[in-house]
Amino acid sequence: MGKPLTAISDELKAFIEDQKIYFVATAASRGRVNISPKGMDSLVVVNSNRVIWLNVTGSGNETAAHVQENARMTMMFAAFSGSPMILRLYGDAKVIHRNDPEWQTMQAMFKPFPGARQIFDLHVDLVQTSCGMSVPLYDYAGERNQLLDWAEKKGEEGIKAFWRDRNQTSLDGVPTHIMDKNV
Repeated sequence: MGKPLTAISDELKAFIEDQKIYFVATAASRGRVNISPKGMDSLVVVNSNRVIWLNVTGSGNETAAHVQENARMTMMFAAFSGSPMILRLYGDAKVIHRNDPEWQTMQAMFKPFPGARQIFDLHVDLVQTSCGMSVPLYDYAGERNQLLDWAEKKGEEGIKAFWRDRNQTSLDGVPTHIMDKNV
């Protein structure tokens, strides 16, 4: 049922852009595997083998810790409406922090989000589709604004304090380098 491909076609790009939620999976060389749901119009398909997504401040920072130690990343999209399909993008990712030279150029590809923390740059080497016939149908009711409201209320210095207190290591103690790369 699954179909392996080497690139994101125009049809799959349209499918990705139509999804309201996607999932990101990473793992360091040891410890826990992390799967995070993402949304908020935070993803850009740059070309047929490259996807970038803007990461906003949250309770943990597992993805950044993992990718800096082990570049493997899998992204998954599932059709919750329309025709069934699951799409996975496999590849190696890089973390772009605010002080990295690419930050300004890449950040300009997204609408501004308070609490923007990192950008992940995924170089896709395998694209896989599968049927998705067991994925239930859901109706999209809208975006939640609580995280953006929280970040706006915290302000830049409050966000940096949060990073210092809560975002410097993964659950397994792997460093995220958020303070030395984003201050």
